[in-house]
Amino acid sequence: MAFVRAIVLAYDKYGVSPHDALRKAQITRAQLGRASARINAGQFETLSATAMQELDDEALGWFTRKLPWGTYGMLCRASLGAPSLGVALKRWCRHHRLLTDDVVLSLDVEGTTARLSLEERRELGAMREFCLLSSLRYVHGYACWLVNSQLPQREVTFPFAAPPHQSVYPLLFPGPVRFSATRASLCFDVGYLELPPQRDEPALRTMLQRALPLTVRQYRRDRRLVERVRAQLSDGRTSGATADAVASALHVSVRSLHRQLAREGTSLQSIKDDVRRRRALELLGRSTLPIKHVALEVGYADEKVFSRAFKHWTGESPSEYRQRIRAAGE
Repeated sequence: MAFVRAIVLAYDKYGVSPHDALRKAQITRAQLGRASARINAGQFETLSATAMQELDDEALGWFTRKLPWGTYGMLCRASLGAPSLGVALKRWCRHHRLLTDDVVLSLDVEGTTARLSLEERRELGAMREFCLLSSLRYVHGYACWLVNSQLPQREVTFPFAAPPHQSVYPLLFPGPVRFSATRASLCFDVGYLELPPQRDEPALRTMLQRALPLTVRQYRRDRRLVERVRAQLSDGRTSGATADAVASALHVSVRSLHRQLAREGTSLQSIKDDVRRRRALELLGRSTLPIKHVALEVGYADEKVFSRAFKHWTGESPSEYRQRIRAAGE
């Protein structure tokens, strides 16, 4: 309800009654008066969309000047033709500053982490919390849509104390959330910056007809997760790479790891087997290592177990495969 009240503050700022917007969203005055009251994502989408159009301000009163209806669509369009997500986000930050300098967005890379930060240039008052979290959700939601992938969050920070309704934050920001930080920011794996956009102008027009769900609901598909798991497993032997170890290295929960891999039509075990198979094929074809040593290199302590697994993958035993490759080379 704190976020609903923030929208009502925008109506107060512009001297407009929120009655019709609350009615459309099926939010009663009694609910508005209860701090513990909750609404669903659909209600919030209706309220936000109605307020933005009635007030002609997509920033909902946060800034010293309005951002008229269609402004964020213009930001999306300006970033659409970028060659990578990193370039698209830099364009978003630059163009956002042309609209307002009350808050300044920036993208920085710190080692393996990309950080989107918000610098406050003026006092935002009672609208501060809603402004900062919405600004981060807007750019994050668009980024996920643009590359058709989730951007798992390593950390999200806010420069205010944990609010009474802090339990809602994991729904908006599944990554670890830290309050009382120096500024608002959102961190994710730098590798996502290299993803190319997957959307075009017709897709943008369709999305803009109902863009707000991107800012309210989490994007589920992770295009890079399979690649990241594969890279993690390829970095050394896979035998000791438990789900706990892989999930910890990739900053996701074990449950999320299994669920997201299933959405991509694979599993941790399948990726393990594929990594082992590829490594085994490479060693058998390009080296003179004894088969026992190849087995150890790909994570099998028992040569017989490795041979059974290899025959299951390829239809040949390791020795048969090596002989065929050598014969073909001759």
